[in-house]
Amino acid sequence: MADSYLINTGDPRSVTGHVVSGAFASGIISSTVNYKKYQNGEIGYAKAIQNTVKVTTQGGIATGAAISATNHLGPNGGGLFQALTAISLGMAGIYAVEVADQMITKSLSESTDESLESSDVNEAEHDDEDTIASGE
Repeated sequence: MADSYLINTGDPRSVTGHVVSGAFASGIISSTVNYKKYQNGEIGYAKAIQNTVKVTTQGGIATGAAISATNHLGPNGGGLFQALTAISLGMAGIYAVEVADQMITKSLSESTDESLESSDVNEAEHDDEDTIASGE
């Protein structure tokens, strides 16, 4: 007699527990890689932290989506459509984190540019004051 599920995946696993496990695993890997890049001067401290947080979050989302999809394929799951839905939601979550990271990077870049421009203006004002004071 054929079973009604696609794959015998065993007992359903805790999605929340695997999100945490995936985040820990991704965090360990990404923090090690980013620390090495920071030590070599390839990236700055803030970028290393930002990238570690991003990859840690994405790793947790990916692991949770994968476990959820696998649970749906098992004997007590909802089938292929629900598994594909879980995968799609995971992909959307990872993409959302990527977009948020790009927005943060852009925002930080713009605020740095503005502060550089204001310091250039202040330097130019001081140069004018020095010229006036010296009578040149």
